[in-house]
Amino acid sequence: MQQLQFTTFEISAVVVTLFVAIGGIIYGLALRQWVLKKDPGTEKMQSIAGQVQEGATAYLHRQFKTMLLPVAILVVALVIAGWSALGSVHAIARGIAFMLGASASALTGWVGMTLAVRANVRCAAAARTSAIESVSIALRAGAVVGMFTAGMGLIGATAIFLIFREMATEVLLGFAFGGTLVALFMRVGGGIYTKAADVGADLVGKVEAGIPEDDPRNAAVIADNVGDNVGDCAGMAADLFESYMVTIVAAMILGMAHLATDPELARTWLIFPLLIPGIGVVTSVIGIGVVKLRTEEESPLAPITRAFMIAVSLSAIGFFLLAHFYAADIRLFYATFAGLVLAVGIYKLTEYYTAPQFTPVKNVAKSSQTGAATNLLAGFGVGLEGSVWAVMVICACIFFSVLVFPADDPISILYGVALVGLGVLTTTGVIIAMDTFGPIADNAQGICEMGDVPEAMEVVEKLDSVGNTTKAATKGLAIGTAVISAIALFGSFLSMVAAAQAGTRAAGVDPAAVAELGIPVDNPIVFIGLLIGGAMPFLFSSMTIQAVERAAFEIINEVRRQFREIPGLMEGETLPDSAKVVDICTRSAIRELVPPGLLAVLVPLIVGAWFGWMGLGGFLAGIIVTGQLMAVLLCDAGGAWDNAKKLIEDGEYGGKGSDSHVAAVIGDTVGDPFKDTAGPALNLLVKAMNMVGLLVAPIVVTYAGTPGLIITGILLTAVVAISILISKQAGDAVTQVQAAVGDDSEDAA
Repeated sequence: MQQLQFTTFEISAVVVTLFVAIGGIIYGLALRQWVLKKDPGTEKMQSIAGQVQEGATAYLHRQFKTMLLPVAILVVALVIAGWSALGSVHAIARGIAFMLGASASALTGWVGMTLAVRANVRCAAAARTSAIESVSIALRAGAVVGMFTAGMGLIGATAIFLIFREMATEVLLGFAFGGTLVALFMRVGGGIYTKAADVGADLVGKVEAGIPEDDPRNAAVIADNVGDNVGDCAGMAADLFESYMVTIVAAMILGMAHLATDPELARTWLIFPLLIPGIGVVTSVIGIGVVKLRTEEESPLAPITRAFMIAVSLSAIGFFLLAHFYAADIRLFYATFAGLVLAVGIYKLTEYYTAPQFTPVKNVAKSSQTGAATNLLAGFGVGLEGSVWAVMVICACIFFSVLVFPADDPISILYGVALVGLGVLTTTGVIIAMDTFGPIADNAQGICEMGDVPEAMEVVEKLDSVGNTTKAATKGLAIGTAVISAIALFGSFLSMVAAAQAGTRAAGVDPAAVAELGIPVDNPIVFIGLLIGGAMPFLFSSMTIQAVERAAFEIINEVRRQFREIPGLMEGETLPDSAKVVDICTRSAIRELVPPGLLAVLVPLIVGAWFGWMGLGGFLAGIIVTGQLMAVLLCDAGGAWDNAKKLIEDGEYGGKGSDSHVAAVIGDTVGDPFKDTAGPALNLLVKAMNMVGLLVAPIVVTYAGTPGLIITGILLTAVVAISILISKQAGDAVTQVQAAVGDDSEDAA
């Protein structure tokens, strides 16, 4: 491969970016200390928070142990697969980078969870006297997670570049894939845990027993609070960490594609994606640092929005300066600025479809007056409509890239698309802070209710309502970045295919050769790939939603049993066995964790083995299209159902305990696995499958049609099928036992 001659300024700029990333983590650690110094509240509040901490820590320990074997197997597979193509040194480096990426993603999620379960009680304690202090604690605790997410990703990217230079993209693929795999496991496992507990707590507590949401008599309440942290905090942090890395790597690969024809352009376009995130770390620090509630009466959403807009505005200035003075190419500013516009657009669009002050959620709440059926229809309709407009916003940004870059150079256009994604992710620090704010506020409300702190309830209820909006908005942003990243990865996939056909590496391929490849939809093989890829989000969603259903079934039976069999529980004279429900959630989530992961990792190789690179290309395109639509549908519908329920609980249409409330609770429980399990996990599925497709492209091109690859495809198909069957049978066996135990208990009574 041709060596690039990087200038002193370029190397210095990357080194500075590395130190900026380290500085971001140091700033996060300082914020962490600031949060932990705050008053943790009464002894009873601390006891409740301690149970949440214990449950969350135990779950993540078991989850990480479960992930060790798949990670170890993939390290070996990556080294073997890259040995002949990359050489022994770079193949081993890719395997090590994979482990480091997986570790960084896990650490990011761990940091998010461990601080959130300590910040929640401090947020609750502060709410007794000051909304300003309570909001600051929740937002700054979230900022710690944001700084680690951006900082860890940027440290990995810059350090690997400084070591491997023009070969950095080959090694960074391993780093990004490690982050993707762990994020997928954490999103799926955490999502199953949190929503199984939430559904069980709501249906038995609110609907059957008629008690409040976080009533201490409900055995599932502690598990519900644990789930908020392992699902939303740990899961989202790992999710955006891998989005960050995948987008950087895709942009660098596409930039290096011009190496053979224009080395100077390749050098600039390789460095530019490394410097953009550094700007984002600085602007996120400023946005978070200067913002707080101006008065006790101001909406908590106002400072959060100000922090986001300050970071966006300052980032735009930084993008312009970098594009003008370093790259001398204003098109790069246009592309990254389009990403900022996309971030604001998705944020506002998601807010419109999920926030209680807007028409869609109001209509869902209104429909609850005539029962659960009309509530479900209204919410599902909101999700369907929201998915269309989200796609249109993304299409507009991609079309903008088409207008900015040469129409006859698809690699440059896709590079522009990758920069759009980086523009969105520039504000990762603030986005994560906004997301983590939600579960911290939710937990704070639960702690106040269980801990008998009535003086704080007005503040924490307001924070919880805002947290629902910010969680929904950040999920929308995560889905948007997933699609942008996947499109950029698709371009990188074509570069890899062209390189494999030419017997070289992607960086040495003429962009014209990539442009000539084409994946014709009228080719039956491509169409088969499109159909299979399009079906994957449906299968994946089915697996995750049914996993929640199976776990919720167990929890509902257990909570019912405790209400029946524990003397004095309903009267408040004794406490429930919350540890039992926590254990059910943990076992269920771990049991259901592996099959979706195997689906994401193995199916692209299966498709490539049977249908070649063109079928694989169709497969990757199909999953991007339906994955985006399905993810937004699930998240918007779930968010609308959730906030419609809260509108009614605030007094609309009969308030708590009314028939409208019962219908809204049922809608919310249907929406729970939609918006917090299947929907958010789909963006990881889309990126994971495109990342695997990128990694296996050289193998598929080189060995297409050989007996070895065909047999491999058959064996891997069997592995996926067996894993799904085992998961279903294990779940069915457990639920049958639970049902039998419940029947026996009723007979005995």
